[in-house]
Amino acid sequence: MGTFLAFSAYCIIMYDKFCIVPDTSVIIDGRITSKLKAEEFKQATVIIAEALVSELEAQANRGKETGFKGLEELKELSDMAKTGDIKLEFTGKRPSLEQIKLASAGEIDSMIRAVAVENNAIFITSDRVQAEVARAKGLNVEYLSPLMEELKTLRIEEFFSDDTLSVHLKVNVPPVAKRGSVGKQKLVTIRNEACTEAELRAITKEFIERAKRDPDSHLEIEYEGVMVFQIGSMRIAVAQPPFSDGMEITAVRPIAVVHLDDYRLSKELKTRIVERQRGVLVAGPPGAGKSTFAASVAEVLYEKGFIVKTMESPRDLQVPDAITQYAPIKGDMEKTADILLLVRPDYTVYDEVRKTKDFQVFADMRMAGVGMIGVVHATRAVDAIQRLIGRVELGIIPQVVDTVIFIDKGEVSKVYDIKFTVKVPHGMVEQDLARPVITVADFETGNVEYEIYTYGEQVVVMPVGEETERPGTWALAVGEIEKEVQKYARSAVNAEVVSDSSAVVYVSKEDIAGIIGKGGSNIDRIGRKLGIHLDIREHEEIKLKRKKRGKQEISSFMPAVERSKKFVILTVKELSGKTVDVFSSEDYLFTATVGRKGDVKIGKETDAAYKIMKNPSIVTLRQSGET
Repeated sequence: MGTFLAFSAYCIIMYDKFCIVPDTSVIIDGRITSKLKAEEFKQATVIIAEALVSELEAQANRGKETGFKGLEELKELSDMAKTGDIKLEFTGKRPSLEQIKLASAGEIDSMIRAVAVENNAIFITSDRVQAEVARAKGLNVEYLSPLMEELKTLRIEEFFSDDTLSVHLKVNVPPVAKRGSVGKQKLVTIRNEACTEAELRAITKEFIERAKRDPDSHLEIEYEGVMVFQIGSMRIAVAQPPFSDGMEITAVRPIAVVHLDDYRLSKELKTRIVERQRGVLVAGPPGAGKSTFAASVAEVLYEKGFIVKTMESPRDLQVPDAITQYAPIKGDMEKTADILLLVRPDYTVYDEVRKTKDFQVFADMRMAGVGMIGVVHATRAVDAIQRLIGRVELGIIPQVVDTVIFIDKGEVSKVYDIKFTVKVPHGMVEQDLARPVITVADFETGNVEYEIYTYGEQVVVMPVGEETERPGTWALAVGEIEKEVQKYARSAVNAEVVSDSSAVVYVSKEDIAGIIGKGGSNIDRIGRKLGIHLDIREHEEIKLKRKKRGKQEISSFMPAVERSKKFVILTVKELSGKTVDVFSSEDYLFTATVGRKGDVKIGKETDAAYKIMKNPSIVTLRQSGET
């Protein structure tokens, strides 16, 4: 300090005025204002470069809180100048748009240093790189090292109790919190008085200061109108216009640190997790405790001698210091994965896997031999597997993910074992139906609960069980059969599956020959493709079947009839999903399944469409089974 005072006295003798030029770092953190108030730069003229003002303005226009904080400090300096406490000048050129874009490369810093040179001023900064560059340029530099103050309690912490999972603050709304145990939280009002914008900005200012001074705190994400902080164990999102309709702060923290032993897992499951590198999805609804479980698995893997890393945005998993937590590089987790593949960890915890690119990065790392644990939002255990379909090639799903652990209310409620095989899908019997099948089995019992395979052009996730397998496979087969046979028919086609290996197809008399083909070539081709025997019959036989059922009460529905470029459309919304017979007066036309929007589509060039449009007012739909 004595050296600085001596130097200040030297400056007063040498120059008409004693000038200081602060850079953005000491303006934003408020250091220059506090020192001026303490009269440490007594009789000095404070010169603010216009480039500095432009940079703060640009940051504020992008919704960055640092820009607003810097502008507040400039206002405070202006107020001090008005009361005569300091002398304040604004000078220098405003930067061009290109120079503002290059601010991160040091362009604005260079313009601020030039103002210090022009005014023979002391250059003041708390940026070490900026200080070293200024000294190399021959400037008189005053470097203000970061304050090592004792970290004070944040205001946000006053809203938390021991059982508080999250705190929600919004301008003009009373603060609320989620409290209770994992999976059993209730939303409670913390106080009746609404939050003010001044209060929320003051709380946000504390986050910015803490992120600068605390090595365990970071500003993880900053976009226009939103910032995400990781302050110790708290993940804090600050939203404001234009991103949100009003300023809002959401703070979340774990309410329990759990070890894997606390989950009462079977010995076999514990062994499965640690025996070798695997692909594991930890799934569950929001707030179920997925990340807590994943962190406990990471800790056990580390204790077993594995090298473990994490990929997070933001980094909020509660893991030992020995487990390094990685964030996205320039917002891209794929770049982070490239670095991790060079580091070669045994296991990587990916929190959270949501977007298509996340699943692809997860798959790439898994296929490279890295054990992966992914955290996924899902309402059922099987949904976690379904989220891979279409994002990862079906055949490699079991290589990417072989275990699904479903967490509900903080407990492990389901574990699936994922395997690949070639077999006849459950519910089908003919050997020529054999195809690649992914089986999803309960880990504890070994019972297969779902099978995933391709049927025609569709990927099917079929439940396996006495009550669900037959209706599901049969309904799927009906659609495929009608689609294939329709290629050879002009009129409507209706299929009825009668067993796992055969079906009856009703068509018009005129279409039968074309569907069967010369020597049965067409029908054989269709049967081989679908893997099912087809019995082709005339539509007239359906009418005879219905007459034999006897008289029943008839429920007729008058459809709305429309014509599009390709179809005649019959609509009765209350019959959505029902199988119906279509009549023109008392003449049976065909049988169809009503779509989920309540419509039946008939090709415009078919005989049935012609009869319908000839007299739409006499067309009726009756649920299949009624005469």
